[in-house]
Amino acid sequence: MSDELLSLTVLGCATPYPSVDNPCSGYLVSSGDTRIWVDAGSGTLGPLQRHVRLEELDAIWISHLHADHSADLLTAYYGALYADIHLTAPIPLYGPPGIADRLAGFLTNTPARSPIESAFAVTELHDGHQVTIGSLRLTSRAVAHGIPAFAVRIETGGRSLVYSGDTAPCQSLTELAEGCDVLLCEAESAQAPAEGDQVHHTPEDAGGTARAARSGRLIVTHVGRFLTPQQAVARASARFDGPVDYATPGATFTIGQATTASVRSTS
Repeated sequence: MSDELLSLTVLGCATPYPSVDNPCSGYLVSSGDTRIWVDAGSGTLGPLQRHVRLEELDAIWISHLHADHSADLLTAYYGALYADIHLTAPIPLYGPPGIADRLAGFLTNTPARSPIESAFAVTELHDGHQVTIGSLRLTSRAVAHGIPAFAVRIETGGRSLVYSGDTAPCQSLTELAEGCDVLLCEAESAQAPAEGDQVHHTPEDAGGTARAARSGRLIVTHVGRFLTPQQAVARASARFDGPVDYATPGATFTIGQATTASVRSTS
């Protein structure tokens, strides 16, 4: 087993728009010298730079194309091509089908298409997609969110982190999370919808997914506006016997022999 630990830093987890002290969904996952920006929700590019510059990233991975998970790709594009960032090559970008054209559709202001591929080397995800990035192995699975959406399992040296993205409870997420050290799972909904398709977890659902997958630890994230973090943790704990944490903005969770958390002061 590698001695390198797996680190998760919460850049933000707000939904569906950022709050004063909490950007939308975004995380930095790192191990050794490998650093991946996982989801690029509104406001996350700022706190990302406390830890890594854009040109130092090994990759960006995007779960789905709702703005609270992807909007900061737009400002990252301008930074990568027209500011003080000096790329030696486009940043590898993994995301749902159509992500390049979606970005170009927003960024193009003249008859000439904006050169998205000069900033990002785009690879479209599919169910079961696998890639090795530096010391990290990523496996993506399609999940149930009403639009093309993915969860990801990130592994190194026998350690594993699974991020749900946005999804209703589904078999593909449970399978992906089987036996993981940490499940970072959304808990957006205060309750399941009375009508129509479910597209998010409730806190109880998050606990149930963690229990069914036999995860070692659950971190609830993307908690909706009608829940407090404390409520989400308590409700998830009713369904899952293991440790349950909240993805506090600025917190770093180190996944190793024993998962630990620390919070960086922003004052």
